[in-house]
Amino acid sequence: MANMQDVPPVAVVIGAGDATGSGVARRFAREGFTVVATRRNADALIPLREAIEAEGGIAHALACDARNEDAMVELFEFIERDIGPVEVVIFNIGANVMFSITETSARVYKKVWEMAAFAGFLAGREAAKVMLPRNKGTIIFTGATASLRGGSGFSAFASAKFALRALAQSMARELGSQGIHVAHSIIDGAIDTAFIQENFPDKYATKAQAGILDPEHIAEQYWQIHSQPKDCWTHEFDLRPWQETF
Repeated sequence: MANMQDVPPVAVVIGAGDATGSGVARRFAREGFTVVATRRNADALIPLREAIEAEGGIAHALACDARNEDAMVELFEFIERDIGPVEVVIFNIGANVMFSITETSARVYKKVWEMAAFAGFLAGREAAKVMLPRNKGTIIFTGATASLRGGSGFSAFASAKFALRALAQSMARELGSQGIHVAHSIIDGAIDTAFIQENFPDKYATKAQAGILDPEHIAEQYWQIHSQPKDCWTHEFDLRPWQETF
């Protein structure tokens, strides 16, 4: 790429699902960022890309297995070379599963760890590599209630989310003084998704009373985190509906 100053900054959303990830992608696109959205299946990103383009934004939908080290290295190299300078990285892979401890197989445990923890490490490492020379950038890791406490049936998920939180803390302490803002969100509550609507209709019914999280409102908080001045950075923030107990 010729001159990075001539192209818009890039916001990379790894795990751009239909709710939070897509909301964040659209929010940054509205601010003039070129969005690179990734999922294992690029076809699932077509509606998001079309929605951003319909609003006048620029979006790239790329297939990428975030657990694959070579794929993640190549992703960031491609973006920097052919799209633009990476200024924001949102790691948003969920990996939420529920099994009793005796029914949690080694395969399940390893896969959840790879998706929620190891992939976060790869994303964070590659983001740091391209941001450090510019002494600028924001990296946000999406956490959950399980980032703080392990619930019954969530041994695999909570273990991985605990690890992701520790990664975020270590990266923030290492990179903050070099101009890189590392933050970790704790999403403590049900999100307005088709999954919640279909599987937890009673919870979904509270939507009319603002009882579940709106992905667009989550996205707004991510944008505000990125917009914070250097003298007042937030590392960890939690988001929950007003009715949620904690």
